[in-house]
Amino acid sequence: MRWLPLFALVAADIWSAVTAKPLLPTEDPWYDQPANIDTYAPGQTIRTRELSSQLSPFLPLPVDVKVESVHQYLFRTTDSLGNPIAAVNTLIKPRNADPSKLLAYALYYDSSNPACEPSYTLQPDSGSGLAGILSANNTLSTDTAFLAASLNQGWWVVTTDYEGVNAHFSAGVISGQATLDGVRGALIEAPKLGLSKDARYAMWGYSGGSIAVNYAAELQPTYAPELNFAGAAAGGNIANLSSTLQRVTGGPFAGLAFGSIDGLSKAYPNVSEWLDRSLVPEKRADFKKVASSCLIGEATQGFLKDVYSYFVNGKESFNEDVPQSVMRLAGQMGVHGTPKIPMYIYKPVHDEISPGADTDELVDTYCSDGATVEYIRDLVGGHGSLWITGSANAMGWIADRLDGKEVSHPGSCTKKDVLLSDLNPHMLPFFGEELWSTLKWTLGGFLGPR
Repeated sequence: MRWLPLFALVAADIWSAVTAKPLLPTEDPWYDQPANIDTYAPGQTIRTRELSSQLSPFLPLPVDVKVESVHQYLFRTTDSLGNPIAAVNTLIKPRNADPSKLLAYALYYDSSNPACEPSYTLQPDSGSGLAGILSANNTLSTDTAFLAASLNQGWWVVTTDYEGVNAHFSAGVISGQATLDGVRGALIEAPKLGLSKDARYAMWGYSGGSIAVNYAAELQPTYAPELNFAGAAAGGNIANLSSTLQRVTGGPFAGLAFGSIDGLSKAYPNVSEWLDRSLVPEKRADFKKVASSCLIGEATQGFLKDVYSYFVNGKESFNEDVPQSVMRLAGQMGVHGTPKIPMYIYKPVHDEISPGADTDELVDTYCSDGATVEYIRDLVGGHGSLWITGSANAMGWIADRLDGKEVSHPGSCTKKDVLLSDLNPHMLPFFGEELWSTLKWTLGGFLGPR
């Protein structure tokens, strides 16, 4: 019966070809974790496939967004409890790619539903079309705008399903370890496709993507000491998950709380048990409905909902030992190590999702332990606006690191307060590049330098 897994993979490929719609990860045997996963080393490829050289457009329009090639790799990583688990890399080679530069871009997908992971949503026809743009499981991701801009620089890009195949949303340890293992895997596989073995590499992520980048930076010295990142940029940081949940509940971003709690219940069995006994029985179905939505669905389904009202003891449920201990372990940045990677951190003081004071404290912790950090505090903007206004400076900082330019203050920190993330004049071309890339991602075209 050894031929059955192979038969399933072939049947899935035929089905996708006939229907022109990729199978959901939960239905696609390519995503299946092998029984002997413990025999694979962290970052080692389990299976691979080459996809169409097209990507899902920014909006669900009948256009072609093309690159040189797209390859996916199921690889072994380690979950929050130290167990071997599978995750997926999507490796994208742009047109006229620069073989000396690789960016690990951590998309914010912020969902505990595997159908919302980048390895699926980046595939053409994975979405629900214009008619379903506000549906709970619409897979549209605004964050692809800066992934496109990075490709247009000629950078190879690897984006990892850093929550693992079961989507452990907001669990920091697996997010960091999967990101590191994703880079390990990319450095093995990409040279077979043209990336230099001596390529420089860096990380970048915003909001939910900062969970992956910050935890990866903290864990790298102990979990992947052989990796030598040129730098890491993280913005809109979710430095303290507990205070983030308190801030978003009852507001426009309340849906994030549902997905986050559900993701932690997948990562930690004791949270799953706590959630099962703590939810109000009559509200359990609605909780799961919101929690299993993709990002846009979380926003529409969870809008202004009070997550505490779904629990038998209300807010007091979150003061119990299980959620408190897990929040400290899985949702608190700054406790898993000091980054040795030069870091660029940008954060709005008045962040509507995660308090700015939490990131102030995080940076102080990093800096007191000798980290190299450039910290930008936006005094006026919010979480959404800084994603736009801060992106050009972040991208320019990454470009300098990939060009081999050293930071100006190794082993120390700089902090700067700005208004709407003052645009560094020499970063202005990156802002124009982002606009041009977003246009191509929306209306179609080749991504990569001309």
